[in-house]
Amino acid sequence: MQSFIPFTSCVMPLDRPDVDTDAIIPKQFMKSIARSGFGANLFDEWRYLDPGYPGKQGRAPDPAFVLNQSRYRDAQILLARENFGCGSSREHALWALSDYGIRAVIAPSFASIFYANCFKNGLLPIPLDEQVVDRLFRDVEATPGYALAIDLVSQMVFTPGGEVIRFEIDGFNKRRLLDALDDISLTLQQDEAIRCYEQRRSALEPWLFP
Repeated sequence: MQSFIPFTSCVMPLDRPDVDTDAIIPKQFMKSIARSGFGANLFDEWRYLDPGYPGKQGRAPDPAFVLNQSRYRDAQILLARENFGCGSSREHALWALSDYGIRAVIAPSFASIFYANCFKNGLLPIPLDEQVVDRLFRDVEATPGYALAIDLVSQMVFTPGGEVIRFEIDGFNKRRLLDALDDISLTLQQDEAIRCYEQRRSALEPWLFP
């Protein structure tokens, strides 16, 4: 993970509710535990006109799908509808979004497991009021190159017109993103306490520590 710093990016609108993790990264591509290489198959079944499988070459992109439209090519912010990330708890969905280049997802609501997994994988989920999201969809679609600025420290989203949209995030998850702390990093912060515990156990129950 990398520390989450303020950034500005154009916005890619995915105007579909209840986008599940199988749509984000279909099951046939989940054959690796490496966290890279999944971006090419993000939203695979919507992104291509032909069925996909690992290693398939020469895919035909669907020009109508948002990822294939040049105006959104470099977007790092995904604008979505309610219940984004529902379905199975696969972290591959986060890996695919991050590998593609998405750093933040804005939606009215997120599936709870997906939301929790975001913070473990360096992705910022921003829940906003549905009316605000509706307005952002209209603005994005009406304005080529529409960009938002996101500042996690101040918990603010800045629109091109100067509007400030505040969002909520609990302190623990905010710290995880700002300090780039995945589960392993969090555990290693207790390295000295773990070492002391193991020494005490080893003295009391040496047969457990050959």
